[in-house]
Amino acid sequence: MAVTGFRRRVVALTVLIATAVVATLVVVSHVLLSRVTDADARDLARARADAVAGNITAVGGRVVLTENSSEALDEVAWVYADGRLIDGNVPASVVGRVEALAGSGRSQTTTVGNYLLYAREIPLDGHHVMVVVRVDLTPYETSEQRSLALSLILGGLAILLAGGVAHLVVRRALRVVHEMAALADDWGHHEPGRRFNLGVPRDEFGELGRTLDHLLERVDNALADERRLTDEIAHELRTPLTVLRGEAQLAQLSGELVAPETVLREVDRLNAAITTILRASRTRVDAGTRCDLRSAARRAIAGRAVEVGFPAKVEVAMAADVAVALLSPLLENGLRHARSRVWLTARVQGEAVVVDVLDDGPGFDPAEVDRVFEAGVTGGDGYGLGLPVVRRIAVSAGVEVRAIADGRGHVEVTFPAGRPAT
Repeated sequence: MAVTGFRRRVVALTVLIATAVVATLVVVSHVLLSRVTDADARDLARARADAVAGNITAVGGRVVLTENSSEALDEVAWVYADGRLIDGNVPASVVGRVEALAGSGRSQTTTVGNYLLYAREIPLDGHHVMVVVRVDLTPYETSEQRSLALSLILGGLAILLAGGVAHLVVRRALRVVHEMAALADDWGHHEPGRRFNLGVPRDEFGELGRTLDHLLERVDNALADERRLTDEIAHELRTPLTVLRGEAQLAQLSGELVAPETVLREVDRLNAAITTILRASRTRVDAGTRCDLRSAARRAIAGRAVEVGFPAKVEVAMAADVAVALLSPLLENGLRHARSRVWLTARVQGEAVVVDVLDDGPGFDPAEVDRVFEAGVTGGDGYGLGLPVVRRIAVSAGVEVRAIADGRGHVEVTFPAGRPAT
């Protein structure tokens, strides 16, 4: 219904514009034709006056016309000499106007009814001679009326043709929209991976289809990302809960109390997992935010046995909580796999600060180095969820993180350097 309404509006607008253009052209053409016919009538009047003037002469002090004067001009041309009619028959309907023109003593043009009257003064020594001619305007007016009628008919046909063409063109163009709507209705909720796949765009609607395909791809990726987050939360939380349940069942069977240190350790692990995942889902970097990387690293270490080799003063362009959320899982991963030592180093490279998280453990398998940030991939007794969380936070914060297979545990994190306030 909405598409049909849009098509009707486009066709109506096209018809309106075509009507305005045709009306303008008809008016302009009619005005131009009227001027042309007026000019033709005046030219004919002047030609008749010239024909009569060529036969006027003075003989013996009298104004006379030569014998070769056309008798056909008697009804349309009249000669007045010294105030009296000397040639031609003036109809009673125009006699008063003709005599007024003859007595005016100057050349002029006027219209009486359907006739054009043209008076011309003829220079003749000692005499006042005026020639008055008449031109019937009926043929010219008939021609104008026929031209106007033809213009209106052709204009109406042009308007209908414009409306028909607009209807066909818009319907053809909107066919893509109909197909897209039909496909979308057919997909429903059970086929989120379907795409329009309209091919190479041939018009704006094709570009719209391609843009919607890209949008659907991003939405699908976002949904997949959310599903991965759900898996990460489920796995990360299940591990400490399983340990606590196992300890509780063991205590129930043995009749002994659960070791407090075990409960506290697993609760701390559960709390750390929840905190890290919440930070990952809420990560947002505001423009102009900066923090001291050394202080953020100390917060991430939280008293654990980690060495720090940072410059005296280094700032990164993000909030301290985001930096802590990035480094904490990396340190946890390093401590889990290290033999005896975990350490941090930092160096400034242009407009970036590169932090290396290192441990003396077995490191990453070169064949798996590109997959270590995927959920479920682990190189030891962990559950492969710390690094995927790091990747989630890094993508949200605009930070680059990568694993390096160099015979030891090595993860490189590239932070945007903080700029001094201006």
